[in-house]
Amino acid sequence: MTLAQIRDLRLGATTDSGREVQIIRGVSLDIAPGEIVALIGESGSGKTTIALSLMGHCRPGCHIASGSVVVDGVDMASAPERQRAALRGTTVAYVPQSAAAAFNPSTRLIEQVIEVARIHRLMPMDQARAKAIEVFRALALPAPETIGDRYPHQVSGGQLQRLAAAMALIGDPKLVIFDEPTTALDVTTQIEVLRAFKSVMKEGGMAGVYVSHDLAVVAQIADRIIVLKGGEVQEEGTAEQILHHAAHPYTKSLLAAFQPVPREAAVTPAKRVAALDVQNVTAGYGMGRDGKPRKIALENVSCRLDKGRNLGVIGESGSGKSTLARAIAGLLPPVSGRIMLDGHRLDPSLRTRSKEDLRRLQIVFQLADTALNPAQSVGDIIGRPLTFYHRLKGAAHQARVAQLLDMVRLPHAMRHRLPGELSGGQKQRVNLARALAADPEVILCDEITSALDTVVGAAVIELLKELQRELNLSYVFISHDLSTVEAICDEVMVMHNGRVVETLAADRLAEARDPYSKLLFSSVPQLDTGWLDAMPLRHAAS
Repeated sequence: MTLAQIRDLRLGATTDSGREVQIIRGVSLDIAPGEIVALIGESGSGKTTIALSLMGHCRPGCHIASGSVVVDGVDMASAPERQRAALRGTTVAYVPQSAAAAFNPSTRLIEQVIEVARIHRLMPMDQARAKAIEVFRALALPAPETIGDRYPHQVSGGQLQRLAAAMALIGDPKLVIFDEPTTALDVTTQIEVLRAFKSVMKEGGMAGVYVSHDLAVVAQIADRIIVLKGGEVQEEGTAEQILHHAAHPYTKSLLAAFQPVPREAAVTPAKRVAALDVQNVTAGYGMGRDGKPRKIALENVSCRLDKGRNLGVIGESGSGKSTLARAIAGLLPPVSGRIMLDGHRLDPSLRTRSKEDLRRLQIVFQLADTALNPAQSVGDIIGRPLTFYHRLKGAAHQARVAQLLDMVRLPHAMRHRLPGELSGGQKQRVNLARALAADPEVILCDEITSALDTVVGAAVIELLKELQRELNLSYVFISHDLSTVEAICDEVMVMHNGRVVETLAADRLAEARDPYSKLLFSSVPQLDTGWLDAMPLRHAAS
């Protein structure tokens, strides 16, 4: 018996020049009732496009050229829009990658969760609210009776992701599409969210399509894996077959990306010189009348980054790691403590730092989508620091833009494109090129690979290593991805609740003594289908 069936699906897109290109090339697949199928592949492989076709939806500029997409007896490719709309939320539902973008910040959570029941008139609203509370309980959300009374900004990222799932589940769909729902979550929160998803899907007998670039994650939830590249199926099999007996070279390359990256032998200088020295920094949000923050996010945090070396900062959401980057950069001025750059004390606030101080210390933000001005070309984005810091003009300015594009391995022709015309990996390289344009000595990298697929993320890490060798840079690398931190950092600092737990050499993490550090290091998903079920339960308030 088949719940969903895709046959010879071909999707086209029209470029700005009017040229027709094919982005999905004859894909066929089946989904049985209660089965969870994972679509795996790097950015641009077509996995999200195929998943959205199950809802009869195409992204702007795209269209279904041929083929069929039958869900519960209805061909979503050819059915009238009114019929497709009636099935969305009731027969097939969607859980987005970014839960924060899915919620209205001005409306209470429970009213948004029950919106499907209201739109489709599935039940009285009192009954819908009672059902939502039961779904909250099934998804292991804390205080299920009252969490719906909060607003989106009043819950954590992991809680908001589960609430997005509740929104999808409230209509009792037969098929749920999960579009990379745990990509931006830290490892311990990811475990609890995956466990909740797996439990509620099994209990409800629902089928699922799980879109991801992370094989270790889908190994914990998928019955079957379909590997995609360039809009075509490369390989298909059970999770066990794909993970342990992959046949296609591309699948093998994806698996290889999960292998530990051999660390280069560290060259320890005869005398270490501090590029950055953070001493007893305390910072927080919301100033009270006494001049102190209402919420302390960092408390007496100290760390040191030596020249030519890299410091990794890891921890769960809310541990203070991104706040530390903001405090160092002067975006969130500390209320006490000192930040020293090459022996020179920096003013707490960005506004009062000299132009030279700003130049020497740069930050690369997590989300290139929001960090890059969508209305400016790549050339203008990269060129602005050249004008501000170095007063370059004319031919010298254009030549330096070209050099920077070379540095981040982007073609010169890309200088004329807008950010919206680039892939995720390309945007992040532009984000990095803008920081390099200042000729900095220290770069703060705040979760810069978290939104990238494994292959592209590995390429960005290799690029950072090459640039470090060429330019003698020092990095503070903030991440929840332990494997990424291990691949590039010399030391790793573990943070929890705004404090430093311990600092370890990157090649000696197995010697961690603190229980919290051990929990973090053991929470990285493994390429083993039984790994999640074997993990001990943890209090699910993340």
